[in-house]
Amino acid sequence: MEFTYFDHGTAAERWERAGQFFDAKEYTTAARILAPLADEVPEQVAPRLLLARAYYHSAQLRRAEAELRTVLDLDPVENYAHLMLGRTLERQGRDAEAAPHLRMAAALAGEFAGQGSGEFAG
Repeated sequence: MEFTYFDHGTAAERWERAGQFFDAKEYTTAARILAPLADEVPEQVAPRLLLARAYYHSAQLRRAEAELRTVLDLDPVENYAHLMLGRTLERQGRDAEAAPHLRMAAALAGEFAGQGSGEFAG
């Protein structure tokens, strides 16, 4: 197995590196670092959620959807994952599938019916 700069270091170092690439809007590179990291710690939500965000922002919507569904399997009341999944499905033109996730995100955020769930912030 050949290691690259992206694979080098402890999990904490790779997490920090991925965050730096994400913050620099280098979403594809962040995803390259995060994918193996998320696989190393499958029980943790944070790496998968950031990976899903990186996929979303790099227009890898099917991958974002898959990661978000995994996050929700791990933590069914993860508000941000519901919001992101709803937005990801909307972006794919799947509004009917998106609606329940957007409603759940609003409910978990304590928003009342009729209020929007807010703008998706990346």
